Amino acid sequence: MASATLRRRLHHGDVDGRRYEKYDTTDTEDLNEPLLGSSNSSHRDEYNEDRTLEEIWDEERKRQQVHWTLIFSQLIAQWAQWIANIVFGSGSLVGRFLSLSAFGQIGSGGKLLPPTLSPLQEERLKNLQRRLEVPFDGSQSEHQDALRQLWRLAYPHRELPPLKSELWKEMGWQGTDPSTDFRGGGFISLENLIFFAKAYPKSFQRLLHKQDGTRAEWEYPFAVAGINISFMLAQMLDLQSGKPSSVAGIRFMEFLEDDETAFDNLYCVAFQMMDAQWLAKRASYMDFNDVLKSTRTQLERELALEDISSIRDLPAFNLLRRS
Repeated sequence: MASATLRRRLHHGDVDGRRYEKYDTTDTEDLNEPLLGSSNSSHRDEYNEDRTLEEIWDEERKRQQVHWTLIFSQLIAQWAQWIANIVFGSGSLVGRFLSLSAFGQIGSGGKLLPPTLSPLQEERLKNLQRRLEVPFDGSQSEHQDALRQLWRLAYPHRELPPLKSELWKEMGWQGTDPSTDFRGGGFISLENLIFFAKAYPKSFQRLLHKQDGTRAEWEYPFAVAGINISFMLAQMLDLQSGKPSSVAGIRFMEFLEDDETAFDNLYCVAFQMMDAQWLAKRASYMDFNDVLKSTRTQLERELALEDISSIRDLPAFNLLRRS
C-alpha cells in the first residue's frame, strides 16, 4: 500500500506576520526512495548476533545522544522563531535595537535619533506636513470640487449628485454630507482617495465595490475606511513630530528622497493590505479597528525588511492592480 506524505500549499494571505497554510495528502508511489530508510529485519538480527554487549550498549548510547540532540535542535528552532516574532513585532524594543545599523542611532532615551535629511527630503517632508495640517472645509470651493472629482472617478457613468445626498452613502460615507466624516483625517485623506482612484483604478474599483473574496454581511464603509488609513499612516510614520524617529518613519524618508508621492503610494498599499487582512480574518463591521491595527503591524514589518528601497519593493505592493 502506498505511503502518503504531506505537501505544503502556501497562500499569499499574510495576517499579523503569520502565513496561513493548508495541507493535503498525495500518493508517493512514484517516489524513488522511501521517506525513511528501509531496513531488513533478518539482516539486522544477524548483525546483532556478531556484536558484544558493550558494542550494543555503545550504539544505544549514541542513538540516545542523536535523539536528545534532535530534541534540543527543535527547541532552539522554536526559540529562534519566538525571538524573530519579538524582533519584527510592532513596537518591539529588541526590534528597535536590532534596526540600529540599518535605520539610525539610538539616543540616551532609548529612541532612534532622527536621521540627517537631505535638502530634498527636508523640502518634501515639510510639504507633506503642510498637507497634513489642512482640515477639510466643506465651505471651500476647492474642497467641494475635490469631492466632485472623487465621485466622477468612482462612478464615471453616473450623474453627479448634490454635495448633500443619500447617494454619497453608497461610497461609504456615513451620512448624506461627506464633509462631516473627515474629522482628524483632514483634506489629505480626500487627496489620498483621489490619488488611489487615478493611480490604481482597478484596485480602487474592486475595493469600492467589494469585489474580492467572500464578503461580510456588514462591510466596512469604503470612504470612511480610507480616512482612517490616512490618519493611521501619519501616526505610524511619525510625520507630525518634526523629523520621524520611528523605524517605519525613517525608512519612509528614504522613499521620499526618490518619490514625492511616496505617502500617497503607501496609502494605496495600506488600503489594499487592509482589505486583504479583512478577508483573511473574515471580519465584520465591528472588527474594523482590530483589522486596522493588524494592518499597521504588518506594514511596519514590511517597512523593516532589508533590501527595500521604494514603495514598489514592499511585498504588499504586488496586491495592487493598475488597470
